[in-house]
Amino acid sequence: MHDTVWFEIQGTPAVSIASSEFIDAAATQAAALGMLDAQRVFVAHPIQDATDDEMVAKADAVVDQIIAALKR
Repeated sequence: MHDTVWFEIQGTPAVSIASSEFIDAAATQAAALGMLDAQRVFVAHPIQDATDDEMVAKADAVVDQIIAALKR
């Protein structure tokens, strides 16, 4: 979230991407950083032990959300 907020303050669209395990933590960080509307997209958890093919599928599932978040 820190990088997303920093880029947004600089005027560069940004989006945080994380595992769905971190939904609450991302909201807390966005609030703490003063940017409640910081863009974030979550991929299905878990990712730590995902195979390359599983990670590609997870990325494919959210790519449209990422693009939409960057266009806001």
